[in-house]
Amino acid sequence: MTTQKPARSRIGRRPLVIALVVVAILLVAAIGGTEAYARHKISNCISGAFEQQMGSGIDVGFGARPILLSYVDGKVGSVTVDSEDNKFGPAVGMVVHAKFNDIELVDRGRGGGTIGSSSADVTWNNDGIRETLGTMVSGVRSSASTGVLTLDVLGGLAQLEVQPMVRNGNITVDTKSAQLLGIGLPTDLVQGIVETFTQSLQSYPLDMRAQEVKVTDDGVTVHLSGGKTTLDSASNTSGQQSDFTC
Repeated sequence: MTTQKPARSRIGRRPLVIALVVVAILLVAAIGGTEAYARHKISNCISGAFEQQMGSGIDVGFGARPILLSYVDGKVGSVTVDSEDNKFGPAVGMVVHAKFNDIELVDRGRGGGTIGSSSADVTWNNDGIRETLGTMVSGVRSSASTGVLTLDVLGGLAQLEVQPMVRNGNITVDTKSAQLLGIGLPTDLVQGIVETFTQSLQSYPLDMRAQEVKVTDDGVTVHLSGGKTTLDSASNTSGQQSDFTC
C-alpha cells in the first residue's frame, strides 16, 4: 500500500530551500561587497597617514582579520606597507617593505591612531646613494665581501671608502680610506660626504630604529624595528585636517 503524502511534503519544502539558498547567496554577496568597500576606505585612510612619513606611492595590505570589525572596535590588526622611491631625510631612492602590528584608530582614523610594534626592510641601491650625495660623488660601488662602499669623488680622481655599522640602534658611517694619488683628501670634503651619508641612514619614520645594516653588491640593506608609537592623522598641504573618514 502506497501514499503520495511524502512526495507532496518534499515538493512543499523545495521552494523554502531555494529561498534560503538565494538569501544566503545575497547575504554573502552583501558581506563581500561591504568588506571590499571597508578595505578601500581603511586603505585610503592609512595610506594618507603613512604617506606623511614615508612619501608617496604607498601600497597597503591587510592581515586576515575582517576589516568590517575595524568599524566596530577601531582595531585594524596588522598592515603591510610597500613603498618605492622613499625620501627619508636627505636620502632618495629607498625601497621599503614594512609591517605594522596592533594598529588602533582614533575616531575611525580622523584622530590618527597608535601602532603597537613595527618592522621594516629597506633597500638603498648604489644609484640612489650616488643621487643622494649629489655632485660630491660621481660613482658608487659596493662589495658584500668587504662590507665597504667605494665613492668616486673629484670626478673619479679620488676614492673614499666607507663602511656603515649599527651602534645603539643608529647607523654610523666609518671612513676606511680617503686618498687622492696616495694623499689624504681634504677633511671638509670627506666630512660633508660622510655626514650626508650618515643622515640618510638615520632618518626613519615612526620611531623605528636600525637593528642590522648590510652592504651588498648592489648597495645597502637595513632592517628596522619599532615599538609603540603614534600614527598621525592625514593632513592636507596646508596642514589642516583632511576630510577623510575610515
